[in-house]
Amino acid sequence: MKGADKTPGRSSVDEAATRKRGRSLAALGYIQPQTYEELRAVLSSGTVHFPKRLRQVAIFLWQHPSDVALGTIAQVAAQAGVQPSTLVRFAQIFGYAGFSDFQGLFKDHVKGSWPEGRGEQRTETEPNLHFLHGMVGASQASLGRIESGFDVESFEKMVALLAAADLIYVIGSKRAFPVTTYLSLTLSQQGVRNVLVDNVGSSALDQVGCIGRGDAVLAVSFSPYNSITPDLVAVAHEREARIVTITDSTFSPLIALSDSWLEVVESDFAGFRSLAASLAVGMALVQGVAAKRGI
Repeated sequence: MKGADKTPGRSSVDEAATRKRGRSLAALGYIQPQTYEELRAVLSSGTVHFPKRLRQVAIFLWQHPSDVALGTIAQVAAQAGVQPSTLVRFAQIFGYAGFSDFQGLFKDHVKGSWPEGRGEQRTETEPNLHFLHGMVGASQASLGRIESGFDVESFEKMVALLAAADLIYVIGSKRAFPVTTYLSLTLSQQGVRNVLVDNVGSSALDQVGCIGRGDAVLAVSFSPYNSITPDLVAVAHEREARIVTITDSTFSPLIALSDSWLEVVESDFAGFRSLAASLAVGMALVQGVAAKRGI
């Protein structure tokens, strides 16, 4: 009798969980994504809101489809900084029984795209050059990704907004700071008035204190988005400055504050991410602004 009582109970729980997942997907108007592109469309729609760990998974999947396609569930979980069970839970949200079925979207996506640097194995004659070659490969992959999917319309809008500004505030911290520092320097060299918000002496909020409606912000931010940059951009947004952003996924908190933005995803090697694509896009913006101003 006890066995007979337990089975219906478990079935009811499982059935209720299945119905709950189905209702949530149906309420959003989405069916199970059948391709990586369909999954990205759902994630970028802004209608799916994840708790912290699942959001962490979504950002990793968005930025590293090749790693997801080629790794085991343990490897992907370790790279994303979550437990394997979190990956399974994420896959189930989208109607998949488990992670291996969900992973098929990513495997199909990367078929035919190699070599991207990863498919070619090179024999190192000098062990000390291994890291250098790895970073070169990561930089090449980052730049190749820009060439294959560049949003020209957003780029041109960003150039127009920056060129029309009285003063450009360049904002970025932590890993983005080398990018913003160089962009500020090159803007100055081109005769474009700008302020590098460097937060020296914890003065970042004071540095943006005079920003106004005729000014613009060029912000650069990368995941995990835990810097001061979103707070500074929020101040500029409240003061009706125009905001353009270089960031690495649709989950960036800057997107909701931006008039236009570009997605730049950098590859990494041995835990170190390239900045090659971010610098290339940023330099193109600087050149575009100078050209539009006739400098």
